Amino acid sequence: MNAELSRIARPRIAKLWLPVALVVGGGLWLLMSDSEGNVAQSEPLRSEMAAVQSEPAAAPEAPTATAQAPEGAAELDRMRISSQSWRRGGLGSKALVSFTLRNDNEYAVRDIEIACVFDRRDGSHLTDRHRLLPDTVNTMSRKTFAHVAVGFVNVNAGQAKCKVIAARRA
Repeated sequence: MNAELSRIARPRIAKLWLPVALVVGGGLWLLMSDSEGNVAQSEPLRSEMAAVQSEPAAAPEAPTATAQAPEGAAELDRMRISSQSWRRGGLGSKALVSFTLRNDNEYAVRDIEIACVFDRRDGSHLTDRHRLLPDTVNTMSRKTFAHVAVGFVNVNAGQAKCKVIAARRA
Protein backbone atom coordinates (compact mmCIF):
# COMPACT_ATOMS: atom_id res chain seq x y z
CA MET A 1 0.00 0.00 0.00
CA ASN A 2 2.83 2.43 0.87
CA ALA A 3 4.62 1.78 -2.44
CA GLU A 4 1.44 2.52 -4.37
CA LEU A 5 0.85 5.72 -2.39
CA SER A 6 4.41 6.97 -2.98
CA ARG A 7 4.06 6.36 -6.75
CA ILE A 8 0.96 8.55 -6.78
CA ALA A 9 2.43 11.33 -4.56
CA ARG A 10 5.71 11.81 -6.47
CA PRO A 11 4.18 13.13 -9.73
CA ARG A 12 1.97 15.54 -7.76
CA ILE A 13 4.98 16.98 -5.92
CA ALA A 14 6.94 17.23 -9.17
CA LYS A 15 4.07 19.18 -10.74
CA LEU A 16 4.23 21.72 -7.89
CA TRP A 17 7.94 22.48 -8.41
CA LEU A 18 7.55 23.54 -12.04
CA PRO A 19 5.48 26.71 -11.34
CA VAL A 20 7.74 27.61 -8.41
CA ALA A 21 10.84 27.31 -10.61
CA LEU A 22 9.21 29.43 -13.33
CA VAL A 23 8.32 32.21 -10.87
CA VAL A 24 11.82 32.27 -9.34
CA GLY A 25 13.45 32.22 -12.78
CA GLY A 26 11.22 35.06 -14.02
CA GLY A 27 12.06 37.14 -10.96
CA LEU A 28 15.80 36.64 -11.46
CA TRP A 29 15.48 37.54 -15.13
CA LEU A 30 13.71 40.81 -14.25
CA LEU A 31 16.41 41.70 -11.73
CA MET A 32 19.25 41.07 -14.18
CA SER A 33 17.74 42.58 -17.33
CA ASP A 34 18.34 46.22 -18.15
CA SER A 35 15.17 48.27 -18.55
CA GLU A 36 14.89 51.47 -20.56
CA GLY A 37 14.17 53.41 -17.36
CA ASN A 38 17.59 52.61 -15.93
CA VAL A 39 19.34 53.87 -19.05
CA ALA A 40 17.42 57.16 -19.00
CA GLN A 41 18.33 57.76 -15.36
CA SER A 42 22.02 57.11 -15.94
CA GLU A 43 22.45 59.49 -18.89
CA PRO A 44 23.21 62.63 -16.79
CA LEU A 45 26.23 60.95 -15.17
CA ARG A 46 27.59 59.89 -18.55
CA SER A 47 27.30 63.42 -19.93
CA GLU A 48 28.84 64.81 -16.71
CA MET A 49 31.81 62.45 -17.03
CA ALA A 50 32.20 63.35 -20.71
CA ALA A 51 32.23 67.05 -19.83
CA VAL A 52 34.88 66.47 -17.17
CA GLN A 53 37.05 64.50 -19.59
CA SER A 54 36.71 67.00 -22.44
CA GLU A 55 37.54 70.12 -20.42
CA PRO A 56 41.18 71.20 -20.74
CA ALA A 57 43.14 71.45 -17.51
CA ALA A 58 43.21 75.10 -16.51
CA ALA A 59 45.49 76.81 -14.04
CA PRO A 60 43.98 76.80 -10.57
CA GLU A 61 42.32 80.08 -9.66
CA ALA A 62 42.40 81.72 -6.30
CA PRO A 63 39.21 81.01 -4.36
CA THR A 64 36.83 83.92 -4.09
CA ALA A 65 34.29 84.63 -1.42
CA THR A 66 31.42 83.71 -3.76
CA ALA A 67 32.84 80.51 -5.26
CA GLN A 68 34.60 78.40 -2.65
CA ALA A 69 35.00 74.63 -2.57
CA PRO A 70 33.02 72.80 0.11
CA GLU A 71 34.81 72.50 3.45
CA GLY A 72 37.07 69.45 3.48
CA ALA A 73 36.74 68.66 -0.25
CA ALA A 74 39.85 67.44 -2.04
CA GLU A 75 41.20 68.69 -5.35
CA LEU A 76 40.10 66.08 -7.87
CA ASP A 77 42.37 67.27 -10.68
CA ARG A 78 45.33 65.96 -8.67
CA MET A 79 43.78 62.51 -8.21
CA ARG A 80 43.49 59.94 -10.95
CA ILE A 81 43.11 56.26 -11.64
CA SER A 82 46.36 55.16 -13.28
CA SER A 83 45.38 51.60 -14.21
CA GLN A 84 42.16 49.65 -14.05
CA SER A 85 40.55 46.37 -15.03
CA TRP A 86 37.32 44.61 -14.24
CA ARG A 87 35.81 41.15 -14.18
CA ARG A 88 32.53 39.54 -13.28
CA GLY A 89 31.72 37.94 -9.96
CA GLY A 90 28.62 36.62 -8.22
CA LEU A 91 27.51 34.25 -11.01
CA GLY A 92 28.31 36.91 -13.62
CA SER A 93 25.99 39.62 -12.31
CA LYS A 94 28.37 41.73 -10.20
CA ALA A 95 31.24 43.91 -11.40
CA LEU A 96 34.54 43.58 -9.56
CA VAL A 97 36.86 46.47 -10.43
CA SER A 98 40.61 46.56 -9.70
CA PHE A 99 42.41 49.89 -10.01
CA THR A 100 45.34 51.96 -8.76
CA LEU A 101 44.50 55.40 -7.40
CA ARG A 102 47.19 58.11 -7.47
CA ASN A 103 47.02 61.01 -5.02
CA ASP A 104 49.28 63.89 -6.12
CA ASN A 105 47.83 66.29 -3.53
CA GLU A 106 49.87 67.73 -0.66
CA TYR A 107 47.49 66.03 1.80
CA ALA A 108 45.97 62.60 2.36
CA VAL A 109 42.45 61.92 1.09
CA ARG A 110 39.67 59.66 2.36
CA ASP A 111 36.10 58.73 1.53
CA ILE A 112 36.85 58.44 -2.17
CA GLU A 113 33.82 58.09 -4.44
CA ILE A 114 34.23 56.51 -7.85
CA ALA A 115 31.76 56.28 -10.72
CA CYS A 116 32.00 53.49 -13.27
CA VAL A 117 30.35 53.58 -16.69
CA PHE A 118 29.57 50.22 -18.32
CA ASP A 119 29.19 49.91 -22.09
CA ARG A 120 28.48 47.12 -24.55
CA ARG A 121 31.36 45.91 -26.70
CA ASP A 122 30.11 48.13 -29.54
CA GLY A 123 30.37 51.21 -27.28
CA SER A 124 26.68 51.81 -26.57
CA HIS A 125 25.92 52.79 -22.99
CA LEU A 126 24.39 50.32 -20.52
CA THR A 127 24.59 51.49 -16.92
CA ASP A 128 26.45 53.55 -14.31
CA ARG A 129 27.45 52.54 -10.81
CA HIS A 130 28.88 54.55 -7.87
CA ARG A 131 30.96 53.27 -4.98
CA LEU A 132 32.26 55.01 -1.85
CA LEU A 133 35.64 53.75 -0.62
CA PRO A 134 36.17 54.55 3.08
CA ASP A 135 39.96 54.05 2.81
CA THR A 136 42.67 56.70 3.02
CA VAL A 137 45.29 57.36 0.34
CA ASN A 138 48.37 59.07 1.74
CA THR A 139 50.06 62.24 0.49
CA MET A 140 51.84 61.95 -2.87
CA SER A 141 51.29 58.20 -3.10
CA ARG A 142 49.24 55.54 -4.81
CA LYS A 143 47.11 52.70 -3.54
CA THR A 144 45.81 49.63 -5.34
CA PHE A 145 42.26 48.47 -4.73
CA ALA A 146 41.68 44.87 -5.82
CA HIS A 147 38.31 43.38 -6.79
CA VAL A 148 36.10 46.16 -5.42
CA ALA A 149 32.43 45.19 -5.78
CA VAL A 150 30.88 48.12 -7.64
CA GLY A 151 27.39 46.66 -8.06
CA PHE A 152 25.16 44.70 -10.37
CA VAL A 153 25.76 45.09 -14.10
CA ASN A 154 23.97 43.99 -17.21
CA VAL A 155 25.09 40.67 -18.68
CA ASN A 156 25.86 42.46 -21.97
CA ALA A 157 28.47 44.78 -20.41
CA GLY A 158 31.82 44.37 -22.10
CA GLN A 159 33.72 47.55 -21.16
CA ALA A 160 34.08 49.65 -18.02
CA LYS A 161 35.60 53.07 -17.34
CA CYS A 162 35.89 54.42 -13.80
CA LYS A 163 36.67 57.94 -12.59
CA VAL A 164 37.10 59.64 -9.21
CA ILE A 165 34.17 62.00 -8.63
CA ALA A 166 34.57 63.01 -4.97
CA ALA A 167 36.99 62.79 -2.05
CA ARG A 168 37.59 64.46 1.31
CA ARG A 169 40.74 65.67 2.99
CA ALA A 170 41.90 63.24 5.65
